Parts: sequence; structure tokens; C-alpha cells
Amino acid sequence: MPISIRDVARQLNLSITTVSRALDGYDDVAEETRQRVIAAARELGYAPSHTARQLRRQRADAIGYILPTSGPRFSDPFFSEFIAGLGDEATSRDLDILVSTAPPDSAAERQLYERWVRSRRVDGIVLSRMRAYDWRVKYLLKSHFPVVALGHTLLAEDAPQIEINARAGFAHLVQHLVERGHRRIAYIGASSDLTLQVDRLAGYRDGLATAQIPFDASWIEQGDLTRPSGYQAALRLLNLSEPPTAIIGVNDLTALGAMHAAHEHGLVVGRDIAVAGYDGIEDSEHAQPPLTTINSSVYSLARRLVKMVCAIVANEPLAEPRTLIEPELIVRGSTGG
Repeated sequence: MPISIRDVARQLNLSITTVSRALDGYDDVAEETRQRVIAAARELGYAPSHTARQLRRQRADAIGYILPTSGPRFSDPFFSEFIAGLGDEATSRDLDILVSTAPPDSAAERQLYERWVRSRRVDGIVLSRMRAYDWRVKYLLKSHFPVVALGHTLLAEDAPQIEINARAGFAHLVQHLVERGHRRIAYIGASSDLTLQVDRLAGYRDGLATAQIPFDASWIEQGDLTRPSGYQAALRLLNLSEPPTAIIGVNDLTALGAMHAAHEHGLVVGRDIAVAGYDGIEDSEHAQPPLTTINSSVYSLARRLVKMVCAIVANEPLAEPRTLIEPELIVRGSTGG
């Protein structure tokens, strides 16, 4: 017969309630007693029922993440690295990570969030790709549901967050290109609904202003954060009567698409034209030539966000509800580095 919690309690001459609370980590059990219980459970080969533990603690022991995407983005290196960070940190805390997808601002996305909140499928939710007036933040805060975010919104009340200073990072990237002798610097952005676009475009314009380069709307193209859209946008830029000598992508995938377009035009990236991106995904290092990028340490940020949401679930105060991190410019061959 399998070992039960009753057997552990009998072995230690303790109540079942004490053994249960010791194994569940409640702080009303003395640490010495907790260690005795853990040792006895291990010696007897007792494994607590995960389902029963969830019911007792009224916890799902899971963190949720919904990819805001209209297409198959599990292969997107940004999301791959982000989910890896979420999963590794959750595993280290004996938690599960529940991942799903839904098109941004769709009925399906709203229904998915509402179902997770009502059913308590997860204990907390991590958000990314924040929107200027993000309904997800409004809904989760109104529902008093634990939530943290990678990035900010323009809402009066925002979720606890880790924010990369993308505006300063993009200004630095423009400065780097100016120092390489470039004056015709183009930018391939994303939807204006995303705060990352608002911040990164502002940083691009800051960099131009500092270098006293007039802003030219013909050097601005919009993509959708994918490699194909970066490729198409770069083709349009390269077909201008006076094409840019440098292109900055709103993210690394956009920039990698732009590099492909430059190759097709017979240009040598890093010599005839400079290309740079943002995020610091692993693929950027292995491009030909390697891509200059702003490193945002996607994996480590995801782990930090799980720590934050776990603290909120445990009703622990956050030391820094809003953290601003300065990004790192990594100069590689795509800008002549």
C-alpha cells in the first residue's frame, strides 16, 4: 500500500494537521518540527498529493502567461527565451507554468483571461508586449488578481513592473551610428498601440535631435515585430531615391529581416549599410554578420517577474514595485564593429 500522511504522523507521534502544515510550508510550524517531518516523509517515501495540496492551500501552484499573438509565435526567439525564464524560475519554486496564446485585444483573449481568473487556474499572471491603454491591466487590477508586467502602460494605475529604459537605449543606438559616420538613419517600428513602439520611436527621435539630424518621415516604416515584416519594410526603404545608410529595427527579428533585404540588394551589411536591433536574443549573435543590438536580458527578466508575482501571491511587500533597468549596447559586425 502507498504511504499516507497518516503514516508520517504516526511515525513522529504528531497530528495529521501538523504534518500537513509542515509539508505545505506554513510558518506556524516550528522549523525543527518541519525538518523532522520532511526527513520522515523522505525516509518513508511519502509524496503529498498535488491536487489535495492545492485544495488545502486554495492555490493552483501555477503561474500563467498568455502570448499576445495572432500567429504561431512559439518559435519567436523572444518568446522562447521569455518562457524559458518563466519556466525555470517557476520550477525552482515547485510551481507549474501555464502558457497559452490569443490574438491581442480579441474576444478570445478576453475570454481566456476571464476564465483563468474565475476558475483560479493560476495564482498569478505575467504580462508582456504592453499596450498604451491595456485592458488586461485594468481587468486584473480590478479583479484584485496578482499580476506583474514586462513594461509599462499609459494608464493612471499600472501593474507592478520591470521596465527597460528603451528610450535611452535607442538614443544611444542612434549615437553609435552617428559616430560611425551615418546621417541617413532609418527606423522600422511596430504598431503605435504598443508602448514599446512609443518608447523606442521617442528614443530614435531623441538620438536624431542630439546629433542635429532633421527628422524625416520617409525613413520610418512600420512592421509587426517579425522577420518577414522587417524584410518587406527594409525593401521599401532601400528602394527610396535616397536610401538610408543605416537601419534600426524595433526588435532583433525586424533587424534580421532588414539584413536579409540588404543582402538581396547586393549590400554588405557592416560595410555598405549598418543594421541594428533590440532585445539581445540568441539569434542576433549568430547572424551573418552578428547583429549589433540592445541587450535586454529577456531570460533573466522573466525569472525576476516570476519572483515578483510569487511575492504578491504570498502577500509579501515588493521592495521595488517598479524597476527601471538601463539596457546594454552590444556592438557587433552589422554596424562595422
